Amino acid sequence: MDFSFFGTLGRILSESGFAAFADDPRNLIMILIACLLLYLGIGKKFEPLLLVPIAFGILMANFPLTGILDEGGLFKYFYFGVEHAIYPSIIFLGIGAMTDFGPLIARPSSLLLGAAAQLGIFTAFLLALGLGFLPAEAAAIGVIGGADGPTAILTASKLAPHLLPPIAIAAYSYMALIPMIQPPLMRLMTTEKERKIKMEQLRTVSKTEKIIFPIAVAIFVILLIPDTAPLIGMLMLGNLFRECGVTDRLSDTAQNALCNIVTIFLGLSVGCKAVASTFLTFETIKIIVLGLLAFMFSTLGGLLFGKIMCKLSGGKINPLIGSAGVSAVPMAARVAQIEGQKANPANFLLMHAMGPNVAGVIGSAVAAGFMIKVFGG
Repeated sequence: MDFSFFGTLGRILSESGFAAFADDPRNLIMILIACLLLYLGIGKKFEPLLLVPIAFGILMANFPLTGILDEGGLFKYFYFGVEHAIYPSIIFLGIGAMTDFGPLIARPSSLLLGAAAQLGIFTAFLLALGLGFLPAEAAAIGVIGGADGPTAILTASKLAPHLLPPIAIAAYSYMALIPMIQPPLMRLMTTEKERKIKMEQLRTVSKTEKIIFPIAVAIFVILLIPDTAPLIGMLMLGNLFRECGVTDRLSDTAQNALCNIVTIFLGLSVGCKAVASTFLTFETIKIIVLGLLAFMFSTLGGLLFGKIMCKLSGGKINPLIGSAGVSAVPMAARVAQIEGQKANPANFLLMHAMGPNVAGVIGSAVAAGFMIKVFGG
């Protein structure tokens, strides 16, 4: 063996990751995609808390010769939490601790708007079947329309683990783009007169109601669809921590430290599965397109039912709040508020939109549980 300077340098270069790009240049393409996602997360602030670790996970997974994806490698252990639905469930614990269900309790009809906004899940499911995906794969793709990243990740990990990276990236990318995707549809589906509608202030919800709500929802929904237990159970436990008044430390931990730690592991785990051999396929392009259609149909479903409720209420409900039935909390509710104020500066729809918004969280989890039940084999 040549131990001279140039011999040693030549051997290092020939055994480096740079040389491995010559064998499979697709890894280089994935590294460029990871850099693009990092730019979107950092430069454009598109869902940075998840997009940055996902993108860095993609970067790490596509460095040749590292072995971190092999049996016993670092990311192999990280992925255990995705594979067994641990990370998404803990994030739902944090979401529950951050969420005020008061607007939903004050107007229970918001549940109908949250249900209507799941239209995209079933539309994308049917379209995916038409494009040749297997039923379980189509179900996992459809859940992108729920606009809930942890739910999409959990469903994909159960039904189509090989499609997890494009599904997760599509879900979080489109969630970040809600301020761009929804407003044109909102203006298309509603009249200026409807957008100007001012809604009456919601009634005050008692502390007792807020404590009973998560317990009652957990009992009813999990008994009805047992496969919703990981998401609904942890969501409602987090909310009970928030509302019961005797677990402030647990609520604070669930909202902050615990949720942040798990977000890092979840993002890295999802990103590490986006290796060139499985990600750079025509199926990925189809999933990205289906994800966009799912988001659009979910928004349309909420708006259409919002218009129905507007008619039935004699013009007292602004149909814009229906668009917030997608699960992206609180971004979708803020978009409804912004569009309402553009039509009428005296309009304050945020709290009214939060009802359908948090109903969408429950609705997407129920839809995911239904898909897992039917197609989980």
